[in-house]
Amino acid sequence: MRTLRSGAGRRTAVRAGLLGTALALALTGAAQLATAPPAQAASLVEVSGFGSNPGGLRMSLFVPDRLAANPGVLVVVHYCTGSAQAMYNGSQFDELASQHGFIAVYPSTNRPGSCFDVSSTAAMTRDGGSDPQSIVQMVRYVQQRYTTDTSRVFVTGVSSGAMTTQLLLAEYPDVFAAGSAFAGVPATCFSTGGSAPGTSAQAGWNSDCAQGRRILTAQQWGDLARATYPGYTGTRPRVQLWHGTNDETLSFQNFTEAVKQWTNVLGVSATPASTETIGSDRTRARYGGTGTQAPLETNRLQGTSHNLPVDAAAAVAFFGLDQAAPTPTPSATPTPSVTPTPTVTPSPTVTPTPGTTPTPGTTPTPGPTPAVGGCAVTYAVNQWNTGFTANLTVRNTSSTPVDGWTLRWSFPSGQQVTQAWSSTVSQTGSQVTATNAPWNGSLPPGGSVQIGFNGSHTGTNTAPTAFTLNGVTCAVA
Repeated sequence: MRTLRSGAGRRTAVRAGLLGTALALALTGAAQLATAPPAQAASLVEVSGFGSNPGGLRMSLFVPDRLAANPGVLVVVHYCTGSAQAMYNGSQFDELASQHGFIAVYPSTNRPGSCFDVSSTAAMTRDGGSDPQSIVQMVRYVQQRYTTDTSRVFVTGVSSGAMTTQLLLAEYPDVFAAGSAFAGVPATCFSTGGSAPGTSAQAGWNSDCAQGRRILTAQQWGDLARATYPGYTGTRPRVQLWHGTNDETLSFQNFTEAVKQWTNVLGVSATPASTETIGSDRTRARYGGTGTQAPLETNRLQGTSHNLPVDAAAAVAFFGLDQAAPTPTPSATPTPSVTPTPTVTPSPTVTPTPGTTPTPGTTPTPGPTPAVGGCAVTYAVNQWNTGFTANLTVRNTSSTPVDGWTLRWSFPSGQQVTQAWSSTVSQTGSQVTATNAPWNGSLPPGGSVQIGFNGSHTGTNTAPTAFTLNGVTCAVA
């Protein structure tokens, strides 16, 4: 599976990669408990000893530099062949966590194929002794060490992670308030009847489910979901589904079956309350309500394969985590009894460019500050047969701050940018121009910014060898 960045206005899309050959934190704010483990410059930090961990998973944690008061928690589950680090590097959720002040948990499995257990009997039962239980222990660990809002816990995942997402929503409806599944299957669909954790059946492949041959009624699907936590009568989590109609790995029929399941579990009409077309290929339907946080939202991506674009910002909006971290109310400033006479600043003198006549009374709008002295670019790629994700780190190595930047480069092999995040990208032929987003235009001396994009290639994907920042040639690391 390939992982990629996403989001409206920042990263525009994450890609869910193929399932693969194996199975074709700085502690901030007085509100936080003193026992919370510190992140280092809001990095991904691995945590051990988070519970009995029956699934044998690894836990990584991202705590942004600035947390919201009583922050929410989001679990981000990777795809087969993936890892916590790959999902962190390749998805937008950490940036959204920094922007909105929530905590992100990244589970990881070392099982052959790096797929999560959504197949064994142990995985099909709440606290049954496999991966779902381990993931919930991660959530409990965070809740015990940070002052979080226990009513705002969410889960999202891609492919194997999307399967896990739907299973967690069924088994732990009292833990998760909502989930977003990108290219998954209905809860319990992948069950193979394997027993003990650690066996090959734990991550077993269910061809009937994968190929869309498990077709049940809404009631049957709903009963299977409810059976994972017998006797539960409380509120059920909201669900967001994404799937491509040309999914060659997990048949689009699984999208249809999941809609049956969740309309039944949520007790909403199988007829959408609203349907709309977004762009050229996305059809969004909402069930049981028409707002951003409807009980069930489905997104059908016409003509899209298993390698679908994952819109992290849309998922975060569905969860309701897209609220800015609250800021302290400033103390009131007393109104002076005497209003001072303002000092009049003379209008600046505009020096005309030779051969031009300045417009009287106007001041030219300044352009980006040149990166005087130097810059450095690190270019890293994760690629597959016809596509790739590139992540760039741009560092100001000069002694002069940069206020507004433009990065330019040329593709040597005819690559084409398809989506970008943390910058605005345009391309003419092989020439690419990336300009800063509204929030990352300032680069102090020694400061850096991370940007990235998804792209396509025709079999050769040679990395660019030269970059310029505001016209200054950068060193390539």
